[in-house]
Amino acid sequence: MLTIALPKGRIGDDSLQIFEKIFAKPFRFEERKLILEMENFRFLRVRSQDVPTYVYHQAADLGVVGLDVLEEKGLDLVRLLDLGFGRCSVSIGIRAEEELRFDKPSYKVATKMENITRRYFSKRAIPVEIIKLYGSIELAPLVGLADMIVDIVETGETMRQNGLKPALDIMESSAYLIANKNSFYAKKEEILRLRHQIQEVL
Repeated sequence: MLTIALPKGRIGDDSLQIFEKIFAKPFRFEERKLILEMENFRFLRVRSQDVPTYVYHQAADLGVVGLDVLEEKGLDLVRLLDLGFGRCSVSIGIRAEEELRFDKPSYKVATKMENITRRYFSKRAIPVEIIKLYGSIELAPLVGLADMIVDIVETGETMRQNGLKPALDIMESSAYLIANKNSFYAKKEEILRLRHQIQEVL
């Protein structure tokens, strides 16, 4: 049996649709249930940010998660396949009336993606103070908490509605199929067969 960690929400739903196409039967979590057993699979429904942790500690053999979450977590996992859905950007957002400039001695950046943000600015030798927030990040520049934000952008509409604009994309992201290293060696045939089935559906 393969155990697969899926994020709650659209990426998880899109992933289950792939399995429905492969096996020609419905794959659905019952309401509020966190485990689904079908065919030779056990699916776990977890928060997106936790998918790499479940896979890394081998509580799941495989997982589906956005590249942004993978890069932020930085865990040693096997990246098997770019699934191509759940596309978005990690972008710098600033107040709508401003222009993005890096001529000040340092900047305050509000984000929930500390590692991606720190790597981006340190590569460019731009001094920043990172302010970790867990939500409503768009507020930070409006109330003077930060000069800019780093956040996920799909259409940019949330930023625009809150008086900000996406000024620069740091990275592109989409959903990836990932594997635990030990699981990959122990269950290589099963995992590669599944990867091939998923590729055919995609």
